[in-house]
Amino acid sequence: MYGMRAQDNAPATHFRSDRLCRVNGELYFSTRENTLEGPFENAEVAAKGIQAYIERMQESTANR
Repeated sequence: MYGMRAQDNAPATHFRSDRLCRVNGELYFSTRENTLEGPFENAEVAAKGIQAYIERMQESTANR
């Protein structure tokens, strides 16, 4: 998949992957910034956490 993020200088190939993982039995999601966010109780709560994270990132880039 070809696409550009706002901070990218040139188009690149980005692969979608399952961002949910378990670490020591707890549910986390990974970010493009190579962080693990969580833990979450279940996949539904994690999905809400992912959406909140995306909104925070979009707000922070809009405020620059």
